[in-house]
Amino acid sequence: MDVSTVEFQLPSLALDGGFDGLRLEVEERCGAGRIPLRFASVRTTPTGFVCEVEAITDPPAQVQEFPSIFQFRQRSGARGGSFNAVMIIPTGVDCAIGGHAGDATPAAKVLGAVCDTLVLHPNVVNASDINEQPANALYVEGSLICRLMMGSIGLRTVRRNRVLLVTEARDDGDKVLDQVVNCVSGARATLGLDCPRVVVLAEGLEMQMAYATSGRATGRIGKLEGLVELLVSQRDRYDAVALATRITSEMDSVELNLAYYHGEGANPWGGVEAALTHALSTVLDVPTAHAPTLCHLGLLTAEFGQAEPRKAAEAISETFLFCVLKGLHNAPRVIPPRDFHQPGELHAEDLDVLVTPDGCIGLPVLAALVQGMTVIAVTENTNLMRNDLDRLPWAPGQLIRVRSYFEAAGVLAAMKAGVDLTALDRPMALTRVELT
Repeated sequence: MDVSTVEFQLPSLALDGGFDGLRLEVEERCGAGRIPLRFASVRTTPTGFVCEVEAITDPPAQVQEFPSIFQFRQRSGARGGSFNAVMIIPTGVDCAIGGHAGDATPAAKVLGAVCDTLVLHPNVVNASDINEQPANALYVEGSLICRLMMGSIGLRTVRRNRVLLVTEARDDGDKVLDQVVNCVSGARATLGLDCPRVVVLAEGLEMQMAYATSGRATGRIGKLEGLVELLVSQRDRYDAVALATRITSEMDSVELNLAYYHGEGANPWGGVEAALTHALSTVLDVPTAHAPTLCHLGLLTAEFGQAEPRKAAEAISETFLFCVLKGLHNAPRVIPPRDFHQPGELHAEDLDVLVTPDGCIGLPVLAALVQGMTVIAVTENTNLMRNDLDRLPWAPGQLIRVRSYFEAAGVLAAMKAGVDLTALDRPMALTRVELT
């Protein structure tokens, strides 16, 4: 059971009548025995869409059914009432805002201030020992956001979860394991975290970071069978899963961290982490999040100097784990979809708008397009993706481009107040009159 990346070009994103056409195209390109986990168009060209897909091979026998990421339920319309937004910062694409270590948190706080609920994923707010997500935010793993917007699941808010922590045995002493346990103990003593136990895998995962042709961070994952078998067998003993495991690189670990803290480029670990949590949340229907443990003890004594501010949260941490524990502490649980309202639940019908960096096309953007949700694309949040969103068949006014998250917050405030955006334009257009 491995996870790896497949690259190909599609002439179009076939979305007529839903996602069946796109599913068939992607599954054919991935090949027999590979199940798509994470879909992204990385570049539009005159002849189509260049795509990169993380795919899993040979799911273990314990997994009776692996839901398609393209499973889709057309929502019955926007429900109204509360005003709810989704904020995404795609992982591993070097977003200027949010592509590093929780540095989209200030933007999330601003957006959260003008909506009733802000749905976001760990990449937006995870900052090693820091997680300052807004009080009205829901911390939702990326694949679960996709499925929520696709209408194939719903979410139910909770006060707390039983968070299972899974880490791995090391052959370089007890230092890393001790610090992982200390982080959990600290979260129990201060956050009130319910962590029934820490499970140590005798045989750890093989997680190796890599970069796709587009420059997007990705990677390869091997030896997943033991972890999946454990989690499936103990499914009734936890509500969420935190993972703390090593990610390796062909580059010297100290040099890699030094280059990242002081240079440009995508967070090198985020892509393979996203592939892992997509796989586990899809199989288990539970919130999951991953923190990388130190791949080499030499990182404990290395001198990194004063890191670039967006990355500084990682430079001060040993475990990178507390943000995950805080997020999962009360992350919403997965429930079956329904088109009628229940208090404390969120379904596709309850979502009003998606806020995304401009140029990014993944399942959240495509789901919003087909479900008729407004999409706000922030042009200032530059990234490695080179898609022209105008190539998609938007309804008039469905795609709104703004320069900054300040401007995005203004659009959200207008939408929540029921104000037509053109009413704020000057000069104001004349009222249109038609004779019949």
